[in-house]
Amino acid sequence: MELAEVMRTTFSCRSWTDEPVSDETLHRILDVARFAPNGGNRQGWHVIVLKDKELRAKLVPLIMPTTSIYMAQVAAGEAPWNTIVPTTVDIESARKAEEPFPGLREMVDAPVVLAVTLDLSVTASFDSEQNRIGVISGASIYPFVWNVLLAARNEGLGGVLTTYLAGSEPAAQRLLNIPSHHAIAALVPLGHPVKQLTKLSRNPVEDFTTVDRFDGPGFELDTMT
Repeated sequence: MELAEVMRTTFSCRSWTDEPVSDETLHRILDVARFAPNGGNRQGWHVIVLKDKELRAKLVPLIMPTTSIYMAQVAAGEAPWNTIVPTTVDIESARKAEEPFPGLREMVDAPVVLAVTLDLSVTASFDSEQNRIGVISGASIYPFVWNVLLAARNEGLGGVLTTYLAGSEPAAQRLLNIPSHHAIAALVPLGHPVKQLTKLSRNPVEDFTTVDRFDGPGFELDTMT
């Protein structure tokens, strides 16, 4: 596929057929994804290919408290797990609700499920002294995860980048024998989509781009030239 087509048609797929994905296909995907940019070229990612169905099932109770809070906040009209706007939801009650998150079982049962971690001992976190949630560390892992999804799309597959397992990171680390200095960055299910989307809805460039300042003039093409 052409690169632009891959980029414009890689959607968040949460429903797959039963058609298996071969190890050879998965290896090709990871072989392409490994060329992702990352801080200092330290390549701190690690991928766990979760093949054991019983092991996958044990992820569900670890994920559900996080997704239950997520759904309670959505129902309250809030941006879930937001660090800027205080929540009005009773978090502890929501955590215990164990509401079934749409598609969770399907995602855990997908033909391929990858757990992706980041080695924090080799990661430059330039915003570690800022009085806010850190985001810079993600630059050393999420280009890799996105490359996995782009490479999967090129193979005719679909997947989704999920991060809810991080809500129970210590328990997940124990379950999967992940070292404590490795952060859980993503859980990525992959497979053959039940339906392949080709037209995605995104805001136009002019909606999110300005010149020189955050509140500067919009970046627009001069159609008169």
